[in-house]
Amino acid sequence: MVGRCVHADVGGFRLWPIFSGAAMRRKLLEVLTCGGGGGGGGGGGGGGGSCRSREAFWSPQPRQRTRSERLAELLRVEASEGGDDEADVDAAIKKGLALEELKVVVGALQARGVDNAGDGMRRFEAATVVRRKAKDDAGAREMLAMLGAIPPLVAMLDESSGGDDSGSGEELVAAALYALLNLGIGNDTNKAAIVEAGAVHKLLRIAEGSPSAALMEALVANFLCLSALDANKPIIGASGAAHFLVGAFERAPTEQARHDALRALLNLSIAAANVPHLLAAGLAPSLVAAIGDTPWADRALAALCNLVAACPEGRREVSRAPHAFPVLVDVLNWSDEAGCQEKAAYVLMVLAHRSYGDRAAMAEAGATFALLELTLVGTALAQKRASRILEILRADKGKQVAESSGIVATMSAPQERGGAGDGTDQDEPDAGMSNEKRAVRQLVQQSLQSNMRRIVRRARLPQDLAPPSSENLKALTAASTSKSLPF
Repeated sequence: MVGRCVHADVGGFRLWPIFSGAAMRRKLLEVLTCGGGGGGGGGGGGGGGSCRSREAFWSPQPRQRTRSERLAELLRVEASEGGDDEADVDAAIKKGLALEELKVVVGALQARGVDNAGDGMRRFEAATVVRRKAKDDAGAREMLAMLGAIPPLVAMLDESSGGDDSGSGEELVAAALYALLNLGIGNDTNKAAIVEAGAVHKLLRIAEGSPSAALMEALVANFLCLSALDANKPIIGASGAAHFLVGAFERAPTEQARHDALRALLNLSIAAANVPHLLAAGLAPSLVAAIGDTPWADRALAALCNLVAACPEGRREVSRAPHAFPVLVDVLNWSDEAGCQEKAAYVLMVLAHRSYGDRAAMAEAGATFALLELTLVGTALAQKRASRILEILRADKGKQVAESSGIVATMSAPQERGGAGDGTDQDEPDAGMSNEKRAVRQLVQQSLQSNMRRIVRRARLPQDLAPPSSENLKALTAASTSKSLPF
């Protein structure tokens, strides 16, 4: 077609191409990304162009690169004639080349022919490329999944161990595991697709075969990644993975595997439906035993919070764990770990609210003084939870006093009655007491004063707030004694 142009040659007319500059660039990019040729070029390895691209991926002198460079040069020439920004054209070219490379990689993953050894090597190298491409590139993760990389990678987990070539056996499985791990990082759609492709049961089959330390790390890391998605939690929990993860947390050969196993167990404990599976796997005693080690304490306590909050069975298993209450009470004194104090107080609060036996075990473990101190020096949340536990324990003490009210009334009646002619002054707190009771009261006051001084010292408060001879401290201890003792 022809048209008038102000910059035309003599005669005022200049021949224009049938397609505009933008249309021409689109056509050339389609040729570049689809592989060209008459085969159509699908995503996984359909037509002639894709086949040539796959061969070029493994060839020392790739033919596809030469064609791509030729098309890129055409795009640049067309852009310079049309006056377009060359930076935009370069970005489009790079994107097209990257897409073509990903297509070739996915095609190699899907290759299954007569040459098993050669196909195994290609799939091993392709899985390594997927691992590298998906490690730090969110766009590559999304594009690889759209091109169909996940199903062949999951299928590679079925490869039997052994073999003479480096692309089979454990190395092939490890390459597939790390490729799937990187595809799932930060991409919930990919996490769901990996589980839907049947990866969970394949991971457990590998775990049953006594994997090496490196393979164990890869398995646990995949469970950690997949369990981060809420929709995957019930599926993983019902699959039997809890037993594997608890065993990995207790006996994994590397610290990294233990850390990842604990984090995966914490993820699973968020779903209440998983708590029976976790308890059956023996998670509660393992968590209590791990609290003493600072690196594990915070997450172990968080998982315990989920267990006791989910169901009565969770509370029962936690309270029956060896040394559960002394360990939890000891955490209340960790002044430099505020988060751990809050979580331990939550576990104790739930247990105290539900069971009288648990409250008695707390009192026996010395929880009262630790809770009193926490109400003074803890965070706002820890103070609130500690106060609630103290209220529950105080109510129990009141019930015990009420149950023995007959004895208390007999002891208290002569002390509470006093007339004008009995020679006693009712304004005196010790009026009407025998010498033995007065001595007991003095000992209790001294004990409370000592405990208050210890709490003030641990809180690092100025000494003028509670001097040894402070009248306020004496009044406080006297008031506490009068409320807590049945005199």
